[in-house]
Amino acid sequence: MPYTLLMARWQPNASERLALAALELFAERGYENTTVIDIAQRAGLTKSTFFRHFSDKREVLFGGDRMTGLLGEAVVAAPATATPLETVAHALDAVGREVFTPARREFSAQRRTVIAASPELREREALKGLALTASMTDALKRRGVPDLASCVAAELGALAFKIAYERWSDTANDDDFSEVMRRALGEVQAASASC
Repeated sequence: MPYTLLMARWQPNASERLALAALELFAERGYENTTVIDIAQRAGLTKSTFFRHFSDKREVLFGGDRMTGLLGEAVVAAPATATPLETVAHALDAVGREVFTPARREFSAQRRTVIAASPELREREALKGLALTASMTDALKRRGVPDLASCVAAELGALAFKIAYERWSDTANDDDFSEVMRRALGEVQAASASC
């Protein structure tokens, strides 16, 4: 085995390398025609390394429960005086700073394209959206927000998040995620008030 391949296995950022390799392969071959072994080989890693980071090839694009945990923690950490919707905005800002950095924009744009091409990935994306909404709802309830207000704020936040993610991941856009998300949340709030 070439020395460079052995060295590549021990380089840091295996998770990131696997995600980039998977995205490239999904775009080239399609999700259905790409295996875990293909992804690991493209990243210069082993199959066992892949499974140390991800449970299956879908999870390479979805990041496990990281974002769900970040949202829940950020809701709890929001200022005590924040309204439920302000609390959700605070949480989405925190996730934006942590996850949706300028360096991730191109990856996110390619990710959206790959997901749009696969019914299985679109279903997983929808399930992730439900999990994010549930995480915000539960965290709001833990703050003492009544059930219905928790559900409404989380649903509005999830809708704003979806809109913001689509806009932000457009590579022609160079605004920070937080700016895009705040505008989307304002639009969602105004639209709901006019219904």
